[in-house]
Amino acid sequence: MLKELIAKEKKLSVIGLGYVGLPIALEFARKMSVIGFDIKEDRVELMRKNIDPSKELEADAFEGCDITFTSNAADLKEANFHVVAVPTPINSHNLPDLKPLLSATRTVGKALKKGDYVVFESTVYPGCTEDDCVPILEEESGLKLNTDFKVGFSPERINPGDKEHTLTKILKIVSGSDEESGQVIEDVYASIIKAGIFKASSIKVAEAAKIIENTQRDVNIALMNELSIIFNRMNINTFEVLEAAGTKWNFLRFFPGLVGGHCIGVDPYYLTYKASELGYHSKIITGGRFINDSMGGYVAKTVVKKLISNGNKINGAKVLIMGATFKENVSDIRNSKVADVVNELKSFSIDVDVIDPHASSEELLHEYGYGLIDVVSDKYNAVIVAVNHQEYVSLNEDYFKSIMTKEGVFVDVKGIYRGKIKDLTYWSL
Repeated sequence: MLKELIAKEKKLSVIGLGYVGLPIALEFARKMSVIGFDIKEDRVELMRKNIDPSKELEADAFEGCDITFTSNAADLKEANFHVVAVPTPINSHNLPDLKPLLSATRTVGKALKKGDYVVFESTVYPGCTEDDCVPILEEESGLKLNTDFKVGFSPERINPGDKEHTLTKILKIVSGSDEESGQVIEDVYASIIKAGIFKASSIKVAEAAKIIENTQRDVNIALMNELSIIFNRMNINTFEVLEAAGTKWNFLRFFPGLVGGHCIGVDPYYLTYKASELGYHSKIITGGRFINDSMGGYVAKTVVKKLISNGNKINGAKVLIMGATFKENVSDIRNSKVADVVNELKSFSIDVDVIDPHASSEELLHEYGYGLIDVVSDKYNAVIVAVNHQEYVSLNEDYFKSIMTKEGVFVDVKGIYRGKIKDLTYWSL
């Protein structure tokens, strides 16, 4: 398979060209002929012009790539090795929403031929590939797994906004539906991954490995958030405590914050869903999720208390929130917990302005019901730096004083201004 792909006698396809799929498609396209498929034609049009809709890649990332961008599913019939990298979100009840994945699987199934490979990169619960996706592939294609086609699972490890740990520099886990497929999939990925390949013993092991990576981070951050709530009642700065504790060689460096996005804030729910299905109710994981999901409301309520104690009138107070994306230096707003802060403040009849140099005002309006302002005022009762974008790091206290009232409250969610704010009322997690 690899020789034929390299010789361009066969083609590789990537289904789903978001922050995971596009880098994979472009990296493979430096070595072989690739079909990049996405259901959104407007995104496809941008990529044809060497523009990454996710704003993660520069135009030069498209150069030297043998890739055809398309929204026509029939084009996938030309490919023999398919990589599925579509989102796996949760619904409003925090249950897995497999609709994008199962829809993509049906699309691939219609294009499947004898001898083809399908590798899933989307994060799922253990067993999903074989129990949910394979039956659809067989039904749509009329073919049989391991007799006519092979499948595998290779979990994505892309970290949005991280320019150091990029696709080729991250060790890649691969797995296959049998021994032969595992080797073929390893060979194909090894052609682009410089950091090396780890071959898992089964697809379920690979699925489970991915899902606990983010679950582990979620639980550890939840502990830090709970500690910040406790230390706040003791009038102790959490970041100072963590700095002191971090002097021990084996102390794990996690920090409190708003846990959003489509990985840490989502993946644990896939694991707890599967556990519940098997009759086990997770306590630590669900407890961590509860803490992290409630932090937006906690931040907002604490701001209200600080405003009151400083003599501010709450009804009609003005608050500026700096940052709306789910993490720093990215444009992605999916599952951003800043929205929880906004909504909670508004429930107290507070006027909330939001700015962000990376986010789209239209997307925020569509997703959360509020947009970005164009001009910052000069009479805010509170300023909340919710996301540590690089544009905010160099700002000083004089700037914040110039846009706030004398009784104003400055909230530094992740503590980047610790020790730099002397005159304003200061609070951080």
